[in-house]
Amino acid sequence: MLGKTPETICGKARDEPKENKKSEVVKIKGTIKLMKKNVLDFNDAGASFLDRVYEIFCRGVSLQLISAVNGDPAKGLKAKLGKAAFVENWISTFTSVSAADATFNIFFEWDESMSVPGAFIIKNYHHNQFYLKTVTLEDVPGHGQIHFICNSWVYPAHRYKYNRVFFANKAYLPCNTPEPLRQYREEELINLRGNGTGKLKEWDRVYDYALYNDLGSPDNGKKYERPVLGGSEEFPYPRRGRTGRAPTKKDPHTESRLPLPNLGIYVPRDERFNHVKFSDLFACVLKAIGQLLASEISLFDTTPTEFNNFKAVLKLYEGGIRLPNWQTLTKLRERIPWEMLKELLRNDGEALFKFPMPDVIKEVRSAWRTDEEFGREMLAGVNPVVICGLKEFPPASKLNPEEYGNQTSTIKREHIEKNMNGLTVDEALENKKLFILDYHDALMPYLTNINSTTTRTYASRTLLLLQNNGTLKPLAIELSLPHPQGVKYGVTSQVFTPAEHGVEGSVWQLAKAYAAVNDSGYHQLISHWLNTHAVIEPFVIATNRQLSVLHPIYKLLHPHFRDTMNNNALARHALINAGGLLEKTNFPAKYSMEMSAAIYKNWVFTDQALPTDLLKRGIAVPDSSQPHGLRLLIEDYPYAVDGLEIWSAIETWVTEYCSFYYPTDDMIQDDCELQSWWTELRQVGHGDKKKEPWWPKMQTRAELILSCNIIIWVASALHAAVNFGQYAYAGYILNRPTISRRFMPQPGTPEYAELESKAEKAFLKTITSQNQTLLGVSMMEILSQHSSDEIYLGQRETPEWTSEAQPREAFERFGRNLVEIEGRIMDRNMDNKLKNRVGPVKVPYTLLYPNTSDTSKVGGLTSKGIPNSVSA
Repeated sequence: MLGKTPETICGKARDEPKENKKSEVVKIKGTIKLMKKNVLDFNDAGASFLDRVYEIFCRGVSLQLISAVNGDPAKGLKAKLGKAAFVENWISTFTSVSAADATFNIFFEWDESMSVPGAFIIKNYHHNQFYLKTVTLEDVPGHGQIHFICNSWVYPAHRYKYNRVFFANKAYLPCNTPEPLRQYREEELINLRGNGTGKLKEWDRVYDYALYNDLGSPDNGKKYERPVLGGSEEFPYPRRGRTGRAPTKKDPHTESRLPLPNLGIYVPRDERFNHVKFSDLFACVLKAIGQLLASEISLFDTTPTEFNNFKAVLKLYEGGIRLPNWQTLTKLRERIPWEMLKELLRNDGEALFKFPMPDVIKEVRSAWRTDEEFGREMLAGVNPVVICGLKEFPPASKLNPEEYGNQTSTIKREHIEKNMNGLTVDEALENKKLFILDYHDALMPYLTNINSTTTRTYASRTLLLLQNNGTLKPLAIELSLPHPQGVKYGVTSQVFTPAEHGVEGSVWQLAKAYAAVNDSGYHQLISHWLNTHAVIEPFVIATNRQLSVLHPIYKLLHPHFRDTMNNNALARHALINAGGLLEKTNFPAKYSMEMSAAIYKNWVFTDQALPTDLLKRGIAVPDSSQPHGLRLLIEDYPYAVDGLEIWSAIETWVTEYCSFYYPTDDMIQDDCELQSWWTELRQVGHGDKKKEPWWPKMQTRAELILSCNIIIWVASALHAAVNFGQYAYAGYILNRPTISRRFMPQPGTPEYAELESKAEKAFLKTITSQNQTLLGVSMMEILSQHSSDEIYLGQRETPEWTSEAQPREAFERFGRNLVEIEGRIMDRNMDNKLKNRVGPVKVPYTLLYPNTSDTSKVGGLTSKGIPNSVSA
């Protein structure tokens, strides 16, 4: 635990001026690291020429140091400023075409009586912006080296109505900020909030809120109309970043959209992907263009929208789809430039659309079909966050019976006891051995609407038995539809039980597919999008609006917000919008986002803490003798076992860090920025939840630690657990279909006869079509990629992220702790007694492997590593 230090006492300045010091002007050398825009824009000759002209007549880029200690009596004790200095050799300094950092020297004249510099003003008189990474002052008298971590785009000075100010890497609570810096601190926050009006431009640095009113395109017809999410009881939602775009012509409440492929959606410039991330994304999208051309390829297929058999699905990974003649290429050239098309072809020019082999079929081709793997993926797959302990039999519903009638499960004891290894239902309940994957209540209210589209699906309940070897054995799957006379009359349900052979085995495989369809859609919409991407964005906005870069909690949380706003903006642009990829490839179709709004009604911030979540789901029970204060009922639950270690490591780090800056609870209460931050999060960012009593009051250090722990956990580990395994498990559509297109065949029908005679073909006709598969798998391949410049949990972009030794030492301990966890995860994966760690498909569970010790920055489809933030 970090101890209290005298300089953390609120109200005491950390740097006292030295009295009776004789004034002396000294020269201080500075080193600046930055990237020029002309490099990032592929050597823009015009910009380079204009910079040369600006260098000759305007002297380019100036920096002016600001005293952190002494004010100027002639200016009302406003901070003393040093003499402006100019960056040297801008044009003559070699700049790599690979967009590497460029280093420049600058020399300041500094009056020693001004003591230590705490900030600087920068003015860019060039034609173009540049990305300022760091400024380091060498050998400041009495203070040594001083670091300024900037990581910000600096546009030409005429683009700003204020001075761009950067602060040294020292954290201050608002009440102990040196007086000369206080005004700059407050003004910077005002600038970042903006005035709430107007269309925002790329150089604006404004963080503001808006409703999700940018998903629909009503001007394109009724088919593309979508409700506004947020701001109403019917459709509550977290807020997104404001862009200020004009409303549509047809609906003044809907914001107009940019046409594809325009990706210039406003997010604050420093929230946009850097050149490496954008390059990686562009390469992935370029590869995926082929999948978006599935309609052309289908012209050369005997069954345009269907796979004929399971072997045809494997061709996606083993050899691609072959293009038979030059006319095909000519057809494709009408849609995309030839240079792009060449990138899509293999070197031999024969195969197109060849996907990487998904992990789930890499070692064993057919193990995905087993019941053991079906149950294991609820604990160690891409969506291991929904399964619950069964508390009563038959499973009950929480839907209002006055509105939805009787929704109690129709699963009976005789359905399952024959398969319970000699146990009765009562014995299994008493011993907490029954579990359920339950999507009944989440889907039933929307099922009529969903099935009015091309989808034909059910609301599912899946019961499972925990066996003595630690695996889950499926017992029954219930598939339910609203009553034919109306939902107020309840449901009609069918119950299916395991079978291996004949048509009964084929029916059971279909029942598992319907359950997987539910799980896939819920995973993408809720576990992934809503519970990580959407809920975190208000924290990103509020942190930048209310917490100064000097604030210790800003420094703690900021790494965990990297790329999130840009990711979410792109998702609204092309994935979750009306007619977007998610609607085309997941079963809720046009009702996807409004269904997620209905589920957001039940979102509780404090339930996102992993121990709380496990207890609430009935997967664990309180146990003070255990390290985490709970005991898992499924001991071999890879997500929970690894997750609790990660959660505890984060908790230790956050506790040490917060305790250094907040020795007492009253300092929490007196921190004006912290209180404004928390109030805005509740009242605005998650404004539809502002009346909920479960929000921490932010009056104690324990509440601050818990809140920061949850934010970091959700942005890093939870997102990693539900995102980076998508391609590994769902890249093979047979394992996790995303759509069902017809109902379960009934005995006596042609569909049932087809299931008896051609089981594979009937299965493929039921689940995601060929074209939808190409789209969906392409999307999952992109989402599952790690960027080659990923920054993982336990890592920081620069070692000088703070000047204080004790927080740095605590962070180093955090990193070492994560490396030790990596070792224990690998040991568990090699333990043959733990059946759920690898499973029949031979895929070790590594989605919560921190990857802190790996500095290779390889990226790609690794299915391993916890990035700091919601970065994909």
